[in-house]
Amino acid sequence: MSIDKTDRPILITGGCGFIGCNLADRLASQGCAVKVLDTLARGGARENAQWLKSRHGNRIELIIADVREPAPVMVAARDAQAILHLAAQVAVTDSLVDPVGDFEINARGTLNVLEAVRLSNIDAPILFASTNKVYGRLIDDRGVFREAERYVPADPQLAHGVSEESPLDFYSPYGCSKGSADQYVRDYARVFGLRTVVMRMSCIYGPRQFGTEDQGWIAHFLLSALRKQPLTIFGDGYQVRDALYVSDAVDAWLGVLDRAMELGGRIFNLGGGLSNSISLRELMNLIADQTGANLDYSFADWRPGDQPWYVSDTRALSKAVGWHPRFRLHEGLTLLNEWLTERFVSPSDKHEVLA
Repeated sequence: MSIDKTDRPILITGGCGFIGCNLADRLASQGCAVKVLDTLARGGARENAQWLKSRHGNRIELIIADVREPAPVMVAARDAQAILHLAAQVAVTDSLVDPVGDFEINARGTLNVLEAVRLSNIDAPILFASTNKVYGRLIDDRGVFREAERYVPADPQLAHGVSEESPLDFYSPYGCSKGSADQYVRDYARVFGLRTVVMRMSCIYGPRQFGTEDQGWIAHFLLSALRKQPLTIFGDGYQVRDALYVSDAVDAWLGVLDRAMELGGRIFNLGGGLSNSISLRELMNLIADQTGANLDYSFADWRPGDQPWYVSDTRALSKAVGWHPRFRLHEGLTLLNEWLTERFVSPSDKHEVLA
């Protein structure tokens, strides 16, 4: 679709979260009207909402509501030209504590969005924020070997990363709830003809991310270094992920949105790929090089569903919309470091951190 820069808004659920507010900011900066639906319950959400309003004023409409409630979702979706659905419970750890709440937000909340569009705005495309966790643990301990400071997969079929053709194997309540939503989104395209696209995202990082131990691990690691706080590594630290800077993620989302009419029903992996892959130990070394701060860390047991190796194969997305990451990991980390230092480090500490 060609984004309509009139008064017809684009609805972003979870639009005050990290990725959601970056999407809202880009769209509003391009002249689009944006509706942001968010509970403002997550840490940093209120600050992100204030940031969006301060930058864009009435171009951003804030709706404080919960995707678990069908009525406000129906009202918000009725006049939207497109829906970017990012509202979610995002932590595996929280899903273990409250599996029912995790299901209600991720699975039932997504179903409410799909039904709102099916019943009142069937031509509006829906882009859904899924996760690499739908692939489960993917590789067991025998499927990787150590090479220097990282694990490497033994299977040559993973030379380009994990493709969308890989079998699903939901693991943990979070994996199950997001996986259920992922498949509902796909099936509403096949059965009801909705224009839906699933974006299975790997690790996204960058400004406006209030990282914690449970979610947003790159920001959490960097912030721990800046604050000189101890860090817990779950597993042995050799596990590998691919990381994507948030503006590259926004480019991908809007590239898919531009072609949503022809891409309806498709599923895409979105991540940094092999060139932006890194182990936890390698990241700690990179942070030490950039900040001059050595991380104080200890190890704990692996958590349910933790993957020893995951890297996204993004060739399908690149072919579909001509997208490629522009930021290398060290460049994005520098930008995140600057934002976190400005936002979280006290003035008295800044000279020491930046020296």
